[in-house]
Amino acid sequence: MSDKKGLEGIVAAESRISSIIGSQLTYCGYEIDDLAENATFEEVVFLLWNDRLPNQSELDDFQAKLFEHMTLNPRVYTHFEEYAADKVHPMTGIRTALSYLAHFDPNAEDMSEEANQEKAIRIQAKIASLVSAFSRIRNGQEVVKPKEDLSYAANFLYMLNGEEPNNTEVEAMNKALVLHADHELNASTFTARVCVATLSDVYSGVTAAAGALKGPLHGGANERVMKMLSEIDSSDDVEDYLKEKFENKEKIMGMGHRVYKEGDPRAKYLRDMSKKLTEQIGEPDLYEKSIKIAEIVEKEKGLLPNVDFFSASVYHSLGIDHDLFTPIFAMSRVSGWLAHILEQYQDNRLIRPRAEYVGQTDRKYEPIEER
Repeated sequence: MSDKKGLEGIVAAESRISSIIGSQLTYCGYEIDDLAENATFEEVVFLLWNDRLPNQSELDDFQAKLFEHMTLNPRVYTHFEEYAADKVHPMTGIRTALSYLAHFDPNAEDMSEEANQEKAIRIQAKIASLVSAFSRIRNGQEVVKPKEDLSYAANFLYMLNGEEPNNTEVEAMNKALVLHADHELNASTFTARVCVATLSDVYSGVTAAAGALKGPLHGGANERVMKMLSEIDSSDDVEDYLKEKFENKEKIMGMGHRVYKEGDPRAKYLRDMSKKLTEQIGEPDLYEKSIKIAEIVEKEKGLLPNVDFFSASVYHSLGIDHDLFTPIFAMSRVSGWLAHILEQYQDNRLIRPRAEYVGQTDRKYEPIEER
């Protein structure tokens, strides 16, 4: 039987979009540290789709197009009202809504490069509105329309909470979006590429990817980190809580990574933002509990925090409902999905791996009365 279960270590595609070498993540050759400290999310999206950073004129035009497409068709709100009544899981709602967006795009079936680029902009713009509208409608609040003078990160928080965020909140949201934008051939991105390799359309690709992201082994870790933090009364209780988890051989969410063995390079930025934001909202113990958990797990298990670990307390501090954490992930990662979809179309070949058969052989059909 193959020792490559889960395709671990298998190279399945060539890509210019992102790379993971050791503990270093790059987007199109730019180190994540450089982008996290300096770039806006809009610049990063442009980079992933075009393999270069935009000049000022291009960035202005790109931001204007994103704003232009942020408004949703009112029929989407009607769907969300039905979802709210049925208490639909947020990722189920967002996955379905991503597919529904195709109904309002007159060029949804146009497979030209120009049309696909336009679809990418529409999807990236509208997913921020989808997540915020879903949240507000299920909470019985009026939908908030975007403001032209706000950045993508600021507009999302404004549409979600109904008031303009402060600079620290915008910085945190922007960093989170930049850090989650792409991550090589993760499960959802690979799903997107497999889907569109059949020459299915862009909307099908992002819908398939959202379905993969919904799984708790991929997109749901930070929600489960927040659940863990909520279960611990104070930092003084962390040691006893973890001792019980270790004894029961339970996994500590947000710790360790399938690829990074020497630590996730993205984690430190959200750790710093967690410290600032938890102090700002008067809940510093959230950060203190997180730090204590990280210290004990590293000492006992040799595992370091990944990007999901501190993003939990960051999103909580930004006023985001805990079950919206994965849709926020999707809002960022859709930029990477779209980059990979566009790249797949450029040099497409149907993705069709083989499976090693390990079942029984030489069996013969038996009449039903003899079974």
